[in-house]
Amino acid sequence: MRLALDSAADAVFADRVQVQQVLLNLIRNAIEAMGATARRDLTVSVSPEAGMVVFGVTDTGPGLAPEVAEQLFQPFVTTKREGMGVGLSICRTIVESHGGRIWTEPNPEGGTVFRFTVPAAPPETEPGIV
Repeated sequence: MRLALDSAADAVFADRVQVQQVLLNLIRNAIEAMGATARRDLTVSVSPEAGMVVFGVTDTGPGLAPEVAEQLFQPFVTTKREGMGVGLSICRTIVESHGGRIWTEPNPEGGTVFRFTVPAAPPETEPGIV
């Protein structure tokens, strides 16, 4: 696993436990997606962008079919044989309740990138999730 953390994105307005839950779900999904692939690269990134902080989870799994990607954050949509299809829907609810958004895009190196935003905290706020 690789971390790509931009120090300029040091504080956000978010519930720590809820953001951890989103990251945990995205990381777990990425690890599961890469289970049958020879190359298993996972990157977690954080960077600032226009008053928001962008979190990214990038994998080198098989990627998502476009028709699946369009519906992925809806309840009960899953690509897993044993999945219930609620994890990404819950992630979307958490992110949107913080005023952010969540989306996917293809990883140019193969696989998928999941990104989500939450509001950045003002500069005078102590670093971390507040």
